[in-house]
Amino acid sequence: MDAQSSAPNYRGPHNNSYEEEPSAPVRHRRIEAVKPPEAAMRALTIEETRIPISAVHRATTKRLPQLPDALDFWGLAAAPANVAMQMAWPEVGRGVIESPVESGALMKHPWKRLRTTASYLAVAILGTDAEKRAMREAVNVAHRQVRSAPGAKVRYNAFDRTTQLWVAACLFVGFEDGYQLLNGKMSPEQAEAFYQNASTLGTTLQVHEDMWPKTRVDFDQYWNEACGRVSIDEEVRAYVDDLLHLRMIHWYLRLFFGGLLRFLTAGFLPPHFREQMGVEWTATDQRRFENLFLFVGFVNRFIPRFIRNVGNPQMGYVRWRIRKKYALV
Repeated sequence: MDAQSSAPNYRGPHNNSYEEEPSAPVRHRRIEAVKPPEAAMRALTIEETRIPISAVHRATTKRLPQLPDALDFWGLAAAPANVAMQMAWPEVGRGVIESPVESGALMKHPWKRLRTTASYLAVAILGTDAEKRAMREAVNVAHRQVRSAPGAKVRYNAFDRTTQLWVAACLFVGFEDGYQLLNGKMSPEQAEAFYQNASTLGTTLQVHEDMWPKTRVDFDQYWNEACGRVSIDEEVRAYVDDLLHLRMIHWYLRLFFGGLLRFLTAGFLPPHFREQMGVEWTATDQRRFENLFLFVGFVNRFIPRFIRNVGNPQMGYVRWRIRKKYALV
């Protein structure tokens, strides 16, 4: 095999290698370019695909909010729900369950997975271009092993940009929901400022900049359309049930924190996802959830930012691993 024929190329979602591409031409209207291709979608509303935020925004600074403001310790509470949302796309769900990369398996190595995911998010939001390249190369090593077998019912490949866009969109939704629960619902102007530069959640890997919805309004349209592809089979539902019940952590941690964490996880799931996953949630549960975050948000204002912010410490950790030439993933 010559050098040219063996060169990596992930221009198609089911090839077996990957080629770095600096840019991609825009051939379609933006939303059409990112719409899931084989979706049999029904019209969904924001009320179905997002959690409700009732509190008015409480500004802590004169500037408009930005995505790094969401790197708050309490944002970690949304992590299990966000993984479950990502897995609601069949390609992600099957890819996670069937992945041969045991070292990164959430149910077997939850703390390592938390570390690597936190590192990725910190780099995507705060990292330099060189740090993003280093993280991309590290993630690519694991992703090269994650692809469906020939004849699989659900075809997937971890380098598929459309699937990566969905995962990045879920991550953004988690950050925005966490920020608004702590600080109140943003105005359209504030939401647009918060949204700017969020594309790096996907472009740090293989998502092209032109795939990311241009405005916050465009994102809502993409999100509602993409949520129409949510479909969970029985095996994925069983995995998600283990995740929601925190069966990946030690029993004594579940004994003390399991009830609260299950409640938080269910609260961070939008209604459409709860319905698909068979998660019960009442109006009383919603009031308790909102009141909890009203209290947490009030207390949070008295905690110094350098204590509750997890982004900068995580970036320091990543930079230390890069200097020592340790694996990032």
